[in-house]
Amino acid sequence: MRTPLIAGNWKMNKTVAESVEWARACIAGLGDVSDREVLVCPPYTALATLAPLLEATPLALGAQDVFYAEKGAYTGAISPLMLKDLGCRYVIIGHSERRQHFGDNDAIVNKKIVAALGHGLKSILCVGESKPQRDGGEAETVVTAQVRAGLAGLDAAQMEKIVIAYEPIWAIGTGDTATAADAQAMHAAIRATLVGLFGDTVAAALRIQYGGSVKPDNVDELMAQLDIDGALVGGASLAVEDFLRIAHFV
Repeated sequence: MRTPLIAGNWKMNKTVAESVEWARACIAGLGDVSDREVLVCPPYTALATLAPLLEATPLALGAQDVFYAEKGAYTGAISPLMLKDLGCRYVIIGHSERRQHFGDNDAIVNKKIVAALGHGLKSILCVGESKPQRDGGEAETVVTAQVRAGLAGLDAAQMEKIVIAYEPIWAIGTGDTATAADAQAMHAAIRATLVGLFGDTVAAALRIQYGGSVKPDNVDELMAQLDIDGALVGGASLAVEDFLRIAHFV
């Protein structure tokens, strides 16, 4: 039985004060979520402040990205050692916005995952196709290639700390969402790819989230699909009431 993971990705939003207000309200409203994991990934600026607030609560702390070196002359970068020191449990890697705006290709994504795992951080590997790729019938080929490249060199034991997030690029922040059936089909293709890479046991245990305009009014249908094991929530995670509704999916 896979434990669903609901993760909020705030992207470049919220001051430290706003982050604290959100976190306190979210913790107060979470209630019993023992049958699922709930995660928030604020900007780097809020991590140190939120870490003690989230300790011993059902709300886990994660980061939105990481660099692949532990330390060194990398101006502006954050290392996995630093994130671990702050109390992060998860890190998002390979988000389409990182790939598009910051040049994170498959090789860089793989290096970041290896580095994160080396410091005990669980990695959420993001994969997804563009609208032209989907319209051209290439979606499954593109996504499964990203899965293979992102996980290159990993073994079955390391896969215990991996989550995959399928985020069709054309649905991120647009209000468009893949139909539940389309999302399920891609999740099934990803799981089949994992079978080929790591075998049935690993593939059956690994969680695959859906991301791309997940909202309170579509989360229940998405989460009812056989191979959808959670949600990576962008815009809807900024409003605590919306995020709580998603976290409390039926």
